[in-house]
Amino acid sequence: MRHNFINVALTQYTKEFRTNFTLAYPVILGMLGHNIMGLVDNIMVGHLGSVQLAAVSLANSFVFIAMSAGIGFSTAITPIVAQGHGAKDDTTVRSVFHNGLFLCILLGLFLFGLVEFGKPLMHLMKQPGEVIALASPFITWVAISLVPMVIFQAYKQFTDGMSLTKYAMYAVVFSNVIHIPINYALIYGVWFFPKLGMMGAAYGTVISRVAMLIFMHIAIVNHKKLGQYFKGFSFSEIKGTMIKKIISLGFPSSMQMLFEVALFTAAIWLSGFLGTTSQAANQIALSLASMTFMFAMGLSVAAMVRVGNQKGQQNFIKLRTVARSVFLMAIIVETVFALIFLVLHNMLPHYFINAENVLQVQDNAEVLIIAGQLLMVAAVFQLSDGVQVVVLGALRGLQDVKVPTLITFVAYWVIGFPLSFYLGLYTPLKATGIWIGLLASLTVAAIFLYLRFNYLANKLICEGAPQLETLNLKPETN
Repeated sequence: MRHNFINVALTQYTKEFRTNFTLAYPVILGMLGHNIMGLVDNIMVGHLGSVQLAAVSLANSFVFIAMSAGIGFSTAITPIVAQGHGAKDDTTVRSVFHNGLFLCILLGLFLFGLVEFGKPLMHLMKQPGEVIALASPFITWVAISLVPMVIFQAYKQFTDGMSLTKYAMYAVVFSNVIHIPINYALIYGVWFFPKLGMMGAAYGTVISRVAMLIFMHIAIVNHKKLGQYFKGFSFSEIKGTMIKKIISLGFPSSMQMLFEVALFTAAIWLSGFLGTTSQAANQIALSLASMTFMFAMGLSVAAMVRVGNQKGQQNFIKLRTVARSVFLMAIIVETVFALIFLVLHNMLPHYFINAENVLQVQDNAEVLIIAGQLLMVAAVFQLSDGVQVVVLGALRGLQDVKVPTLITFVAYWVIGFPLSFYLGLYTPLKATGIWIGLLASLTVAAIFLYLRFNYLANKLICEGAPQLETLNLKPETN
């Protein structure tokens, strides 16, 4: 009897897997495409030496914080579009797209300026002088790429909210097709291209992100369903009420992502205090962990879109079921990645190091050992990281952002950072201690974010119970 009950309970979630996957896989491939750009940079630049790899790591940490804030802000577009789409309210969908795009253009320009004027912070953080010298010009050019990147995000979040997640995937694939050969040519000086070293990776990033935005614009304008939203596009569409609504959702969402990304960036900076080998090892482990995180990010978007749709239809029982099905998928996927990291933790870092460089044999050996240790910790936090991000997606679908922002701040900066700081700099654990602090913060975030979602979902079901009885439906019990 109990066995049958468990099977029935699981079936209501697993039958949603196909729909979840259909929405999530283009987002996953698109996010992996973004990550592959950074991974390609790390692999190609890593073969130039550990100092160059540390410089790219430090530079990307600055830009990635700003980019994450921009991406986090743009996610406000998706749940409002999804709710409007679910309620068949084209007026709201149009208004969100126009106002969201306007805000993302302004935000991209602002973030570029913020990163460029923030470069002196590298000296205040006492990073190695040789690393700063290489990182400074790299930052400027990659910061320029933030402008097309954040504008692209407005298009992406709009199409995601319309449950058309493939177009952003196609755009990112196109940008990678351009990025990889341009990077290789400019870094190593192939054919008639100049040999620019690590700066070639920066120029390649700018070129590929501009191409990605152009591709996305052309694809949407020529889409028979989406093209209508470009007709009559003018500043008269910009409305204060919608601007305020997007900002009220976008700013807290931006802070949520910023808190997490800033913590991982702080791990890079803390590793810099330990030396270039720890910083390079941290970048290797972070690159691999970021790849697996993209799968959870894709599922997070699926949760945000589907929860937003169900909220628009006011089907709160289905809303909870759909969200839990995404949570279950994330747990399964991240468990697989955890096992891969555990089994291959000593093998994977070798792909980032040039073993033929006899001048850096000792440094390379140390980098490989540290990176292997960090991947062991990364294996453990796969579950926590996956759960916290998909639950955040579901909460954004509910347009609940203020309490989750508080939860993430406490988890990452009241709990996680002090642990990473103490264990990394004041115990023999060093780089491994820094990552244990990351593990603790992600675990706390996952637990309390889920409790928040469960509370809100049950509250919506209870408040909607009279209406459900009228429709001859019964709310499920926990």
